[in-house]
Amino acid sequence: MTRATARVTPPSGRTASTVRAGTAGPRTTPRTGFRTPPRPELRLLPGITTAGRGAPRLLRHPRAPFVLLIVAMLVGTTLGLLVLNTAIAVDSLKATQLRTANAERAQEVQRLEQKVVDGNTPEEIARAADAAGMIPAGSAGFLVLDPDGGSVLRGTPEPAAVPDSPDTPATPQAPATSQAPAAPEAPATSRAGD
Repeated sequence: MTRATARVTPPSGRTASTVRAGTAGPRTTPRTGFRTPPRPELRLLPGITTAGRGAPRLLRHPRAPFVLLIVAMLVGTTLGLLVLNTAIAVDSLKATQLRTANAERAQEVQRLEQKVVDGNTPEEIARAADAAGMIPAGSAGFLVLDPDGGSVLRGTPEPAAVPDSPDTPATPQAPATSQAPAAPEAPATSRAGD
């Protein structure tokens, strides 16, 4: 039998003819097409003890350990992600600080390189030498060594001239007895091809 062809018996006191005739009182419950099955009767089995009233309700259910495990895993995962996120943030902050320090060091190196380039010009070297009290040297002489062990003096060396300006201190002259006798100068010889 299908639901459409099943005959539903009306509640007590009413028959199908009274329902059709409309003599019955107003209907208080909505009409449904099927009846709900009756609930089964529950009873305790002998020999099985139940948990006392003092035991928590959560532990009476067999799924409680599983639920506790899932909750513990969720809490552990959340804490792990929090620690990982904190560690990444600390490393990011440290990397930013290192990048900033590296950029500052690069600017300092560039500034020092520019200072070296500016200080290597001949004018700057001459100005620094004057500030240090140095005087320009005279003409230089060169001693050339021969492969056989001999030597040849090229050019005529001259001592630097003492400046006459009053702001430079005069160099003290050593007594004549403390100076060693001057060595005779080797004659300048010219070789072929020089």
